[in-house]
This record gives sequence, C-alpha cells and structure tokens, in this order.
Amino acid sequence: MNSPFTIDRRAFLATAGFLTLSFALPRGALAEGASKLPGDLEKNPMLNSWIRINSDGTVTLLIGKVELGQGAVTMAAQCCADELMIDMARLNVISGDTRVGPDEGTTAGSQSAPYCAPAVQQASADVRQMLTQMAADKLGANAADLVVEDGTISAPDGSHVTYWELVQGDELNVAATGEGPLLDPMKYRYMGKPVMRLDIPAKMTGEQIFIQETNPEGVKFGAVARPPTYKATLVKADVEGVGKMPGVLKVIQNGSFLGVIADHQDQAWAAAKALETGSEWQVESALPTSDGIFDWLKAAPSELTEWVNTPREGGDPAAKVIENEYMRPYHMHGSIGTSAAIAVMDADGVMTINTASQSVFSTAAAIQQMLGLADGKVQCVHTHGSGCYGHNNADDASADAALLAAAMPGTPIKLQYTREQEHAWEPYGSAMVMQTKAGVDADGNILDWNMEIYSTPHGTRPSGNAGNLLSARYLEPPFEMPTPKDGGPPNYAATRNGIPIYTFPGTRVATHFITEMPLRVSSTRGLGAYANTFAIESFMDELARNAGVDPVEYRLRYLEDTRARDVLTKCAETFGWDAWEARPGFGRGIAFARYKNLAAYTAVAVEVQVTARNGRVRVVRAAAANDSGQMINPDGIANQIEGGLIQSLSWTLKEEVKFDDTKVLSRDWASYPIITFNEVPPIEVSLIDRPGEPFLGTGESAQGPTSAAVGNAVFDAVGARVTRLPMTPDRVKAAMPA
Repeated sequence: MNSPFTIDRRAFLATAGFLTLSFALPRGALAEGASKLPGDLEKNPMLNSWIRINSDGTVTLLIGKVELGQGAVTMAAQCCADELMIDMARLNVISGDTRVGPDEGTTAGSQSAPYCAPAVQQASADVRQMLTQMAADKLGANAADLVVEDGTISAPDGSHVTYWELVQGDELNVAATGEGPLLDPMKYRYMGKPVMRLDIPAKMTGEQIFIQETNPEGVKFGAVARPPTYKATLVKADVEGVGKMPGVLKVIQNGSFLGVIADHQDQAWAAAKALETGSEWQVESALPTSDGIFDWLKAAPSELTEWVNTPREGGDPAAKVIENEYMRPYHMHGSIGTSAAIAVMDADGVMTINTASQSVFSTAAAIQQMLGLADGKVQCVHTHGSGCYGHNNADDASADAALLAAAMPGTPIKLQYTREQEHAWEPYGSAMVMQTKAGVDADGNILDWNMEIYSTPHGTRPSGNAGNLLSARYLEPPFEMPTPKDGGPPNYAATRNGIPIYTFPGTRVATHFITEMPLRVSSTRGLGAYANTFAIESFMDELARNAGVDPVEYRLRYLEDTRARDVLTKCAETFGWDAWEARPGFGRGIAFARYKNLAAYTAVAVEVQVTARNGRVRVVRAAAANDSGQMINPDGIANQIEGGLIQSLSWTLKEEVKFDDTKVLSRDWASYPIITFNEVPPIEVSLIDRPGEPFLGTGESAQGPTSAAVGNAVFDAVGARVTRLPMTPDRVKAAMPA
C-alpha cells in the first residue's frame, strides 16, 4: 500500500519507471459518431488513466472503485489480466487514489461489476490491440498473425517484443476507441473462475493494512468532542484547562466544534471526553423516540410521488381485500472497528488523507470546500477499513482528521472514534413504513396491488458538499446541510425494490418522502430495498396462504421474467422445498427479488425453529440462488450472497437503534446487539452463469429476500406474522395465536 507518509508523488512517478500525464476528456470529446464507451470508461476515456505498462515488466491497473470486502479490486484485476493476456502476478492494482486514478464516483449500489468491470475490460482490450499493432510494425508482421502470451508478442518467424519494450513514454496517453476486440471467453484464464481476493493474504497473515492499525512516523493523535445531542449548541468550553491535561498538544475550538491533538490516543480520548462533559451546551429535546417513529413517519409532512399507477381495466370487483403494514427501524452500519482516518498538510498546502471512505472523490471535494482550499488541494487515498457497506462514519473521520491536521501543518494526525461516538453519531439506515393492500378474486388471485412507502432520506453522502460532513455543521459559520433528495428511476432510493417485479392486472406504488430527519440517516446496504422487499415478499406469502397455494407456485404465477423464474426455482431445489417435512416448531420460508429490478436476481429460503415458550427464533439453515449475469468471480459472488444473507439475518432478528426524545441510547454492543458466530446457519449457494450477458451487481441483492424468508418461515412455524422488525423474541411471542 502506498501511503502519503512514506512516498510522495514525485517518488511515485520515479518508482514507476516512466512519466505519463493523465487527464480525462469531457463527454463528447470522442470522435464524432463514435459509440458510447462501456461503463466508467465513458467518463474516463484516457487509457493511461486506467493502465500503465512499467519498464520492470509489471503492469499497474488504476481504478476508482475501492475494496470494501466485496471483491471489486480482484474482479477488476481478473478482467485486466485476461484482456491484456498477462499473468495476474504481473499486475499491481491502485484503487481509490484521487491523486492518480480515474474518478469512478462512489463505490456503492452494487455498481462495480456493471460499471468498473466493463470499463477495465474494454480499456485492456484497446491497449492490447494498440500494442499488437505496434509490435506488428516493429516486427514487420501482420497483426493478425501475432500471438500474445504474458505480455510477450511473438511473430511466426520467432521474433518477439514485450509490452514493456514497446511502451517507452506516453504511448497510452490516448483516448479509448472501444474497438479493441474482447477475447473469446474460452480463452479466459481468470474470468469466470474462482480467484482468491487479492486483499485476503495480507488480512490472514496479520499485515497492518487497516487504517485503524496504521501509524506513520511522527504521527500525533486527534479526537473530537461531540455535543450531547444533534442540535446542541456550545455555550462555554474549558479549552484552557483541557489544554493542560497530560500529552495534550493543542485544543481546537471553532464555533461548536471541539477537537484535541495529543501525543497518544488515550490522551486524546481523555481530553475530548473532558471537553464533552465539562462544557456547557444548550440542548434541545424534540425526537419522536424509537417507539414513536412509525406514527411520526405517517404523520410528517412529505412529498408524495406515484411511481406506478396502472389501474386494472374491466373485470369484476375484488372478492376480498387484504392489507398489512410493515415497519423497519433505524439500522446502524455497526462497523466492528470504529472509523478512523489519517491526514497531513504538506508544505505546499496539500492535504492528503488516508481514509476508508467509499466516496474518496466526492469526500475530498467536500473537505476541500470545508477548509476553503483551492481545487486539487485535498487528496484522498483509500485504505482498508473494518466494514461499512454504506455511508458510515469514515467520511466524518476524514473531515475531522483534516480539521485537526490543518491546525498542525506538517504533522500526520490520526483520528479514531470511540465506540460510543461511532454508534451515536453515524448516519443510520432510515426507518420506514410500508403499507400493502391487494384485492383478490374468489380463488385468491391478485387483481389490484397497492403499496404506500413512508421514508426519510437514504442518501446524505458528502457528494462534494461540506454540509453533509457532520463537524462542518458545528463550525462558525456553519455549513448548512442541503435538503436531501429522494432517488428516482432506475436506481431509486426510498422506493428501491418497491415496485414489484411481478405482473398484476392493476398496480400502484407511491412514496411519501420526508426530508426532515429525526436521526441522522444515509446509505446502508441496499437503501430502501431491504424494507420494501421484506414488505412485498411477506405480503406475497400472506396472499399465497390466503389462496391455499404453495408460496413458490404462487409467485411463479406472476413472474414473467424467465431468469427470475429460474432463480426462484433453483433456490427451492437447492433448499429441498418439495421434500421438506413439517414438524412442530419448525418452519420454512422463501423470498425473491431482482435487486433494483435491474441488477442481480437472488432468492433465499430458510428453515427456522421457533421456541413457542419465549418466541426465540433460530435459523437452522439457509439456501440461496443467484443470477449475476456473466460471472467474473463465482467465489466472490457466493461470498457476497453469504455475507449479505448473514448481515440481513442480524438486521432482521436483532438490530434496532433505540432513542428517547433527546438522544440515541444505542451506544455499545450491549444496547445494539448483532448476530454472533454461533448464530450463523449453514448456507448453500447455487449460482446460475449467463455467459455473454452483462455483468450484474451482486453485493446488496440478498438483503431483502433474507428478511422476508425469515418472516415467512416464522409464520410457517408458529403462525406469527411479525411485521415490525426486528423479530425479537418478545415480538414473535406477542404475534403468536393465543
């Protein structure tokens, strides 16, 4: 890993063995009439912004996406190695470094496979075509007659030349044409095959690659003092007294922002705690509480949008109307290691930040705005963190480290939050209410489907705006948080997966979007898809039972998409649905969704055991089936399905942010429990490969189906339809028939 504290930009260029100038042409700068380039190559068309051929026989792949445990970097490396026809051992990947890499936006929304992978694939094919033609000119041969093997291009007469001999300067400083022919998949060495993630060996052997364990030479430690509540205002702080505490080097006060820099981490935390408790704050009490949030959502002023309204034409009135209401609480990211960042401002006024942010480019822009620096004066370098899958505190840690580093130029400042700060101040996944209603005929067939969604925002990432950085709101003058917006098609946000993939005679889906935020919220894995799929698939199970029809067969009645039918059927087969035998206290459930209605298809089936005495739910086993289009790394896809399923089990059975009218109460693992290792069931995953089909995003596709599968299995076991998440023992017990 290159760290800004051990190597500067000049040294980086020197070690690479060559100099190239990278820049991106604006959209439309390609030749007139040229076809659109695939994925993120369209907005980053310069080949040397992706690929560098080095004089030492290695190749550097640069990507803007980052590694969060989803395997994106390894996937990109597989694409590059195959299309360049080199051994992966020659490949070094630099990801998420705003100093040198292409801007691919935020690593989110399961978009690395559909946007990064095809960009890398085509850029590599273009480079291979270019170098093959250069070799043909040099060797006096026809390009079609040349053979490429591990970067060596050979002619029929035995003469040969290597990539690293051909590239002597800025040969790759040209725009992609998109004309480089992709290899026949039969020639792939890596794509479509299980390849170990590139980051795994270092993690298994204990190398210090995480930001939390990175301590550059000369580092000092920072900490911030948070106010007691969101809207608290600082009245008075004992800056002078705290400045005299052991190891404290500096106390920073700017408006209601308080921070310290100390020689050691424990000294910084102790000083920050003294600032928190010893300061006088003006506190506001106006939160609706965790039990009152659902009524608050339904009553709050909102923006109503009807996304679908296609009434049924003709026919008899519904014989019966069935309806229900489903509730999702606020969820934490719950990163096992608290968020951290390291920042240093050099003599040229450039702030370099090592960060685990998923949005290194827009976070750099937001911090630049917060500090009032010129363009290019803030650079972010992605460094491994300890889990996020969404907008957790990593961006805030970066901003706080930068605020402190700006007060002590030339010194690297490491900032890491306490567990209490991480839990209480991160942006949560939004609480939601989903109301479902269906009119059915005498046989239980669906005639009219209606769903109303109530939600606060799902996206307040920095996005280049300092107002979305927590501490920036406490500065003087404060940066105002911009009014959040709800996402529309095709990705949506609150409505993600709220439009059923099933085909009904009449369908209506509407969202009540609430811009006010009682608790701070932003993106968690899947955005609204988790809750909306829970509601749709739970309700489909309820309708199937009303009709007296097997839940799998009932879903197939309304699924016209062949691939969707294949995944649902494959999941049932993997689980052993038809052979399953009922027994007291045990139940089975199944659910399905195509993530965002345009990404990966995933179905999940589970078997649960419910203890009638206390309502405790134990997931006995789980099965899943997935179609992610053409597979790049089947092992990576399976890992993502398993990981998403496990996280969703934790959300579904345990997780809920508790708060009173003033503050968040869930401030440790006792007050916010998560799933433990001994609660993780055996999981069997079946994958359906679709060679030649587009790569589909996988990482978030298991979240929704898992929640509904568990709820449906609980109902199957004890007749309890639990509609408020999480399905804690007391809620299951209360829902059970008397």
